[in-house]
Amino acid sequence: MEKTLEFSDLLRLIDERATAFRAAVASAPSLDVPVPTCPGWTLFDLVRHLGEGRRKWAAIVAAGPADAPPARSVWGAPAAPREREALLDWWTASAQQLLDALREYGPDRGCWTWWAASQSPQTAGAAARHQLQEIAVHTYDAQLTAGAPQPLPDEVALDGVDEFLSTCCATTSPWPHEPAVVDYHATEGRSWRLWLSADGARFARLPAPGTTPGEAPDAVDASARGTAGELVLVMYDRIPVASLKVDGDGRLFDLLQAWEPEE
Repeated sequence: MEKTLEFSDLLRLIDERATAFRAAVASAPSLDVPVPTCPGWTLFDLVRHLGEGRRKWAAIVAAGPADAPPARSVWGAPAAPREREALLDWWTASAQQLLDALREYGPDRGCWTWWAASQSPQTAGAAARHQLQEIAVHTYDAQLTAGAPQPLPDEVALDGVDEFLSTCCATTSPWPHEPAVVDYHATEGRSWRLWLSADGARFARLPAPGTTPGEAPDAVDASARGTAGELVLVMYDRIPVASLKVDGDGRLFDLLQAWEPEE
């Protein structure tokens, strides 16, 4: 069974994606250009959102176990500047704050997270894993805005499918529809299964594409196949489900996209 990325790899990839995000913003014709995958946002809005979020998560990690995230007064200054070079430097400092906090406190430090009911732990290591995906997907947004979208790096995308299912799908909130089993297959050779029921949603990696011990292949109600990068972009609603090869009841993917479990 494939392991998740090591903490050192997460930090390395966060740094790489942060650099790629900066390069995409630097290459765009204007900070006022709209972001196609974030309706209502300009590129400036995207940079401000991502930078403020990384400063917030740096403060969350530094605060340790808590019932709520730190107040904005702890992490909200300085505000994002409007001039491009200053904004780029502000973004770089934002990403560095996150990396510094993660390095200082390490993967096992407990911290507040919004995913208490998921299969992901409430630790700095899990936060780093999710932060990598946040930055990677928004880097795609920025690249698309600049007219040069690139696939998510394989290392990032393969962990991204796993992380999304663990953090954003797995929950104890009841699935409000008929019970279902959904498989995701990456063309790189990994597969995952998601079980949906009145008990919530849980996922597991499959030892081989489309199979798991003790279950027949026809136990699956729907499956989606594509590159890991395509799966991640579909999960984050950046590209349509039609971009994937879907078998079975394709409506399940629409229901999953629309589902908002209680936290």
